[in-house]
Amino acid sequence: MAAVASDAFTPVLTALATMQSNADRAQKSQAHKFLEEFQKSTEAWATTHSILTANQTIVEAKLFAATTLKGKIIYDLDQIPRESLPSLRDSLLTLLTTFKDGPRPIRTQLCVCLANLAIQMTEWKDVLQMVGSTLGSSAGDCVLEFLRVLPEEVTEGRKINLSEEDLQTRTQELLENNASQVQQLLLNYSQSSATAATNPHLMDCISSWLREIPSADIVNSPLLDTVINAISVEASFESAVECLCTIYRDTREVDESLEAIQLLYPRIVALRPKIRDAAESEDTDTYKGITRLFAEAGEAWVVLIARLPKEFRGLVEAILETCARDKDRDSISLTFGFWYELKQMITLNQYSAAKHEYIDVCSKLVDIMIKHLEFPTPEGGNESDLFDGDREQEEKFREFRHQMGDVLKDCCEIISTTECLSKAFERIKAWAAQYASQATETSVPHWQELEAPLFSMRAMGRMVSPEESVVLHQVIPLIVQIPNHEKLRFQAIMALARYTEWTSQHPEFLQPQLNFVMAGFTHPSKEVVRAAALAFRFFGNDCRKLLQDHVTGLHNFYEGVLDTLPSGSQEELTEGVACVVSAQPPNKIYDTMKLYCDPIIKRIASKMSEARTEAGDKAKLMISDCLLFVTIFIQNVQPYYEPGQENQAVKYCSELLPVLSAVSENFINFTPILERCCRCWRFMVLSYRTAVLPILPIIAQQLATGFENSRQGCFLWATNSVLREFAEGADYVDPNTSQAIYTFFEQQALAFLRVMNDLPPEDLPDVIEDFFRLLLDALIYYSQQLISAPICGPILSAAISALSLQQLESLTTTLHFLRDFISYGSKNPNASTFGPRPAEISPHIRQNVLSLVMQSGEALTQRILTGMMFTFPRDCLQDASGLMVGLFEILPIETASWVDSTVNMLPAGTLKSGEKQRLMNSIGEKLGSGTANDVRKVRVLLQDFTNSYRRRNVAPREGLGRLEATRFRFSG
Repeated sequence: MAAVASDAFTPVLTALATMQSNADRAQKSQAHKFLEEFQKSTEAWATTHSILTANQTIVEAKLFAATTLKGKIIYDLDQIPRESLPSLRDSLLTLLTTFKDGPRPIRTQLCVCLANLAIQMTEWKDVLQMVGSTLGSSAGDCVLEFLRVLPEEVTEGRKINLSEEDLQTRTQELLENNASQVQQLLLNYSQSSATAATNPHLMDCISSWLREIPSADIVNSPLLDTVINAISVEASFESAVECLCTIYRDTREVDESLEAIQLLYPRIVALRPKIRDAAESEDTDTYKGITRLFAEAGEAWVVLIARLPKEFRGLVEAILETCARDKDRDSISLTFGFWYELKQMITLNQYSAAKHEYIDVCSKLVDIMIKHLEFPTPEGGNESDLFDGDREQEEKFREFRHQMGDVLKDCCEIISTTECLSKAFERIKAWAAQYASQATETSVPHWQELEAPLFSMRAMGRMVSPEESVVLHQVIPLIVQIPNHEKLRFQAIMALARYTEWTSQHPEFLQPQLNFVMAGFTHPSKEVVRAAALAFRFFGNDCRKLLQDHVTGLHNFYEGVLDTLPSGSQEELTEGVACVVSAQPPNKIYDTMKLYCDPIIKRIASKMSEARTEAGDKAKLMISDCLLFVTIFIQNVQPYYEPGQENQAVKYCSELLPVLSAVSENFINFTPILERCCRCWRFMVLSYRTAVLPILPIIAQQLATGFENSRQGCFLWATNSVLREFAEGADYVDPNTSQAIYTFFEQQALAFLRVMNDLPPEDLPDVIEDFFRLLLDALIYYSQQLISAPICGPILSAAISALSLQQLESLTTTLHFLRDFISYGSKNPNASTFGPRPAEISPHIRQNVLSLVMQSGEALTQRILTGMMFTFPRDCLQDASGLMVGLFEILPIETASWVDSTVNMLPAGTLKSGEKQRLMNSIGEKLGSGTANDVRKVRVLLQDFTNSYRRRNVAPREGLGRLEATRFRFSG
């Protein structure tokens, strides 16, 4: 490839130097933009080659050049005439010869370049032979690296601009047809010298080619000895571990791989002494590798471990040993997946013999896990800083404890919850016997040894039956006597919170626990206070019947502590007392709700004046919190009344409506308050359903007025609940009510369209999201009325306009609505089978959809394809391409013409030669076959086209010209 003069690439070097310097943000931004444009230019071909061959160029610049060249070959190879590809290949081989000894990052990039050229240069048939003969025997590492990257790049071939058929053919030529040759080549290399046999590049190469070479072929060859022996060599250890784990993954189908496993298993188990060696040498990385070696073998062969428990017991014991010897707890998490998979298998009835075989192993595992749960003892004796200032390590330990808790749950299913609880109980008793007498208010000796079994009890709580009758009645009296140490008190309260279902069936244990938990509300530690609030929530929920006679005393407690708690704890305490209120007899619900909620309403009233001032943000947030507390009562207090009886909860809600109306009107610009008001209205509907009918017109009017005045999406969110609960076909809802709800929906839709007319979509992303979520349900419950309504056309136009957004959630919801809407033009709409979906959509409805799509289809196609090529977040591309398939399914010929006209509008010079014609021809072929499967394949064509275009182009600064989105207009 022709080189360029050194001064030609000076601007590139200057820009790179700017990016690596302390230049200001503007200069770096300008340099970054220049480099991006350079990478997409045709000049980059020659310039990168010149940089790579220049003697004085720094390594960083050469790495940038190699990386750029890789991108050019993957995405822009069409910039080079086909007849020049051999010259490019020869140039790459020359560069690889130059960099065969490194630096390795540059060599790797050049190997990737050559691999991707080999994939696309379909006329190059002797790839491996030419690379081997050109680089020569002295470039062993370089040849191995090329061999390693080739399978990786071929299997990632969707980046390559080849058809599926061409890629499949090239895969066969490059990989399948060469697999046995490569295996022999690797074997010959491994036997050429002792150094070669322990070369980590050899292990990496074997791992990569296991995509094509069956693992059984490796296991049955001398290469297995090479890999196993490499475990004992520090330089090749990591790569050898990776290679063996790759072999494991290939043997997961154990019946097909049984012979290979039988050869491999004894070789792996023979490595067990390395666990002790690595632990004694305190080599963390080696210990992790050894742990992974055994754990991943266990995961891959867990079916055989369950079928043949005695034969495979050695592997399970080795994994247990890795857990036991991991003093620093750096590697034990690698085994968690295995213990879960083992539990899943041996708890099946057909593997009961294996369950019995491994009971002793799992029993030891429980002891190991509880020991590992202990907090560290600080070296300096500072109890307030257990991790010596390492906050990252502290957070990691906390997360790690919960993962160990999951392992304890797995053990409960294998050896029984009683056995696991007994182990925790014995440790608590042992601590009490040895250290309880030494504990004081300010000092608790060896508290870590008590806190760990408490945490284990908390972790196992979900697995324990409320009927447990062996351990809990002994351990709970001990827990409520735990010394007053912050972490002990926190863990004790959290543990009690896990056993509230058990307590509900053993009421004699309730009062001591409740006293212990309620004392936590006055503890100086914020963590203990939060734990107490959470625990009370569970006690209120599970023991509500036992506490119903204490509702008045609880109110005094609630009022006394509510304002002292942090926000989250206030919610949990409120939920707890709301559950107790819900247990009151039906004739006392109104009075009890009034007892609890009226003081909250008074708090709101007392803050209204202050909240309306400029400095009233704190008061506004307090009002918002109070609204949430009221909603929690409505959410949890759902009494049952016979038909004809007045619902006393709804009676109290009717008294709340004027308050909610006044609050929403006074704070029309403060979103948190409006969201809480809407949440309250929403739960009135969800909690009381048809009982709320007497006040439903008032709720609907408040929602309509609120949305019109505030333009906040939360009002549409609440409207959605009303629509779902009172839609056509809902139980106990008469047709007149359902029709009134549809009229209410249309009123909200009209208000939304007026908002869209006044403001651009980018000012309304959240409102758009809530509106189209509402539309999704309207399509399910009122499809006949909505699609026939005059408002349907403007709604479709608003959806098309919303596709100019770039916010993921708003776009996703809009695309989902459009996909569902367009599906009503087919015989199989995307409607829920649980909704009132007619057996078949009427021809009239289908025709309406087809007519609307014919009117707006071109604009819709433009917005979808423009989004896929320029603006949509990548997570939206699947939905967008699915929407295009929906268009092709109902209007194939018209959609093809819309795609053609949209592609014609792309900025000049941004398409490759013949690219548009290839796309349209391929689409024509798929549509011409007439099969539904081929129509769906158009999706892949569009994804490949837009992905390739998007990578090469960015949206022009001057705009998209004819593809620019137009403003939505509505005059209704």
